[in-house]
Amino acid sequence: MSVNVKIRVDGPGETAYAEEAWDLKEVIRVNEGLLKQRRGFFIDAYRRSTTYLLFENDTLVAFASTRRDGYILFLAVSPEARGEGHGKRLVAKVANNHPVVTCHARTTNTNALEFYKNLGFTVRRRIDGYYEDGGAAYYLRLGEEAGLRERLSEFLRR
Repeated sequence: MSVNVKIRVDGPGETAYAEEAWDLKEVIRVNEGLLKQRRGFFIDAYRRSTTYLLFENDTLVAFASTRRDGYILFLAVSPEARGEGHGKRLVAKVANNHPVVTCHARTTNTNALEFYKNLGFTVRRRIDGYYEDGGAAYYLRLGEEAGLRERLSEFLRR
């Protein structure tokens, strides 16, 4: 069976896929204890951001919501679709539109930290008590003012 993969975009003010994104985020929250945002916060942040959504045969398998400055608010990949390059593809989409990409990741989320480091992100600082539950985060950054696209293109060719 062939898989049809499409990227769709909800721009600022658009919420066509917000419910599907919320549902995917909630699956990850329940199964992994990550992405613990409240619904109101999530929907408000989604509405204000640009969200890149990756669908396989019309099923949402991954999404990344990004602020205008290249900060990734949410990056979620369905557990069943991990290891297929979807997260990397979404970060590349963000990086294509921003010279610098940043995000936060829980200090205990080793999978996310390894993923971001493999893409070339560097830890800039640790922030204790960053999350509502008191959890600490690392602030990560990809790129400097120039050369980000070249570095990401090189990484994607590997």
